[in-house]
Amino acid sequence: MIRVLLADDEAMVRAGVKAILDAGGGGGIEVVAEAADGCEAVALTQAHRPDVALLDIRMPRLDGLAAAEEIVRTAPGTAVAILTTFSEDTCVARALGGGATGFLLKSGDPHELVAGVRAVADGAAFLSPKVARHVIDGFGAGRRLSREAAARDRVALLTPREREVLGLLGAGLSNPEIAARLHLVEGTVKAYVSAILDRLEVRNRVQAAIVAYEAGLVE
Repeated sequence: MIRVLLADDEAMVRAGVKAILDAGGGGGIEVVAEAADGCEAVALTQAHRPDVALLDIRMPRLDGLAAAEEIVRTAPGTAVAILTTFSEDTCVARALGGGATGFLLKSGDPHELVAGVRAVADGAAFLSPKVARHVIDGFGAGRRLSREAAARDRVALLTPREREVLGLLGAGLSNPEIAARLHLVEGTVKAYVSAILDRLEVRNRVQAAIVAYEAGLVE
């Protein structure tokens, strides 16, 4: 059972997201607490210790980005995902830089929401495809082409199997899912992921996922 804290200042939005998670989780996802602002989200996370804190950005008292940073600091066992209508570069950059491992859009497909919650709960990174594309396109044509070329050069340092694992990581698959897809044991996948992070010189799976997108390993 994946235990979720849901934070949004609009009660109807919370009800809609909860209904999607209840229906799409197949009984495997439970919303254990709801918050109407960032301060309440932090307090309820500390009280309930959910597997995932799903946070809106625009909330009173404390916005979702600040709340995400505080949750990462005070409740390291809780994964943080941002769920919002906004996809500005600054919001994405701050959310990911602050320790969030997921960034989802309210306008996305309901299946994407469920998949994102499952992915971050399993320790994987998950960016809405629109968000990932927006981040890359937001660099501007010249800078984007430069980053894409640099990403391909970095990925070329990986073995074929490591590139395969990176592509699946970028698509939001967790270690167990990658293991099942490639017919490997989970410990082997963990070793591949660790080697990939070292070779790419990135801090976490989210940064590795962005490299995967930039290098063209993810559709």
